[in-house]
Amino acid sequence: MFVTELTLEGLADARQAMRIRMTTYTDITYHIVFATKHRVRALDKARRDELFRFMWGVVKERHCHLYRIGGVEDHVHILTSLHPTVALADLIKEIKTASSAWIKGGKVLPFFEHWQEGYAAFTVAADDRPALIGYIKNQEEHHKMHPFGDELKALVEAAHLEWKAEYLP
Repeated sequence: MFVTELTLEGLADARQAMRIRMTTYTDITYHIVFATKHRVRALDKARRDELFRFMWGVVKERHCHLYRIGGVEDHVHILTSLHPTVALADLIKEIKTASSAWIKGGKVLPFFEHWQEGYAAFTVAADDRPALIGYIKNQEEHHKMHPFGDELKALVEAAHLEWKAEYLP
C-alpha cells in the first residue's frame, strides 16, 4: 500500500490536470419524425426545401450535427446527432416552435396551422446512418407505396416499442 500526502494545492493541481486531459466523446444520433396537426398536407413541395433549411439552422444553432432532413406534405424526418448538452425534447420543441413562427410569420405555407403535439424519436447506430440517409432522401418515392401510418407503425415496432394506433396523428 502506498500512502501519499495530498495538500489542497496538490488537489487543485490534480483537478486542473484532469480538466485539461478529459474530453467528452458521444454519438447520440436520433431519427426524429413528426407530422403536421391532423396530418394536413400543408408542406408544399415548392417551399419544403426552404422549411428544411430553416430547421437545419435551428439544429445547427444548438451545435447538433444534421445528417439529413426530408419529408413529404404531412410529416418530416430528421436524422441528427445531439450535442451532449442538448436534451432531445428541448431540440424538438425548439424546431417546432421556431419553424411554426417562421412559416406563419412569412406566410410560407398557407395551409399550415400547427405541428402535432408528439413526435417519434429512435436512436440510430453509426453503421445504420447511411441506409437511413437514403431512406429519408427517398421519402417522395416511399410514400407513393406506403402511407404515413404504416411507416410510423413499422418504425415503432422495429424499435421494439408497443404500437398504439390511437396516438397516430
